[in-house]
Amino acid sequence: MASTALPRSLLVVGSGGREHTLVRTLLASPAAPRVICAPGNAGIALDAPCFPVAADDVPGLVALAQREQVDFVVVGPEVPLSLGLADRLQELKIPVYGPKADGARLEASKIFTKQILLKHRIPTAPAAFFSEVAPALAYLRTRSIPIVIKADGLAAGKGVIVATSLPEAEAAVRDMLDGGKFGSAGRQLLVEDCLFGEETSILVVVSGRDYVILPTSQDHKRIGDGDTGPNTGGMGTYSPAEVVTPSLLARIENEIVRPSVNAIADEGIAFCGTLFIGIMLTPTGPSVIEYNTRFGDPETQVVLPRLATDLLALLLAAATGKLAQVGPLVVKPDYALCVVIAARGYPEKFSKGDVITFPAPATLPPATTIYHAGTAKNAAGAIVTNGGRVLGVTALAPTLRAAADRAYAACEQIQCASKYFRRDIGARQLNRR
Repeated sequence: MASTALPRSLLVVGSGGREHTLVRTLLASPAAPRVICAPGNAGIALDAPCFPVAADDVPGLVALAQREQVDFVVVGPEVPLSLGLADRLQELKIPVYGPKADGARLEASKIFTKQILLKHRIPTAPAAFFSEVAPALAYLRTRSIPIVIKADGLAAGKGVIVATSLPEAEAAVRDMLDGGKFGSAGRQLLVEDCLFGEETSILVVVSGRDYVILPTSQDHKRIGDGDTGPNTGGMGTYSPAEVVTPSLLARIENEIVRPSVNAIADEGIAFCGTLFIGIMLTPTGPSVIEYNTRFGDPETQVVLPRLATDLLALLLAAATGKLAQVGPLVVKPDYALCVVIAARGYPEKFSKGDVITFPAPATLPPATTIYHAGTAKNAAGAIVTNGGRVLGVTALAPTLRAAADRAYAACEQIQCASKYFRRDIGARQLNRR
């Protein structure tokens, strides 16, 4: 990489497992930067100063960046990006990693993204868009079951229904358009043919038309073992996803990644940030499920620990238009596997405030890290549950089986009354072997 002065003071925006991973990884940079976080969580606060500024409080975040004189801002979640945080920081000449509002719309509106995919002939499922119930129901009756119903806007990863019967699909349409199930996010919806195959997640660091593809991973969206139950924000993941062979990755780059980056630029969007591409590996080839415009959660928890390249230098190069000067990405040979510990009842109703008891660091399996997501401190100073997805337990090892064994051993050591986790993360790849 061309020599560039690395920032000495950073702000990471967000409060989940993704942000804890970003904080830890950025702190490990050879530049030894000062890292602060807003709003953070109980685990992040053990590693970096946290400030009680909400992730959707754009004026508050801008004021914090100015007051703390940070040199660089890394935005974790999608909401502040869609609200224009990057726009405001750029106006103040504060370098930021994360797209402006026009780029964040690729995640904030599924219809907007689908229109770009179809316009530029990037592989994706056929779909139609609706704001009224009657035409949506009429369209449903012309399509095959199962079928996918998506709220157009941001719904915290829960606005996607894979309906396995026509009555279920019709109910999902009515719930969104008439029942207001997802509020303003569901005022318009997308009805999409269901794709079949294995999913993979491709994270791409983008700066204009330049890009760097990060290591592959495979998420587990369903709440239950064997991919059963409702969709969640993600119950675990692993990297690399060996189903994405080198030849398949080359095909994905040629048919999806490069065309996507160029299509976004052709639409007049100067995109800087992470383009997270959800891909279904169908029998006829890879097809785009969705774009997100930030690091994935929990994909970040397995991708970043595998990087030997300095993440701070990589993100700064993207933010300053120098990504083309970055040398080849250096990736550790280890496998990584993350198991999400959730609160029982997630993604529906779940309790908060349950005390979490952690094992002593010395008793954890080797190369195992506990990333905090939905945690807080109670009045007595104990760390308690404060969200649906509570922790992400990540382990690295020379084999995926060893990484899984380490992660699950650590999960058993963590005590919490409402603890729930899937016990088959990585099983598809392990069984394939």
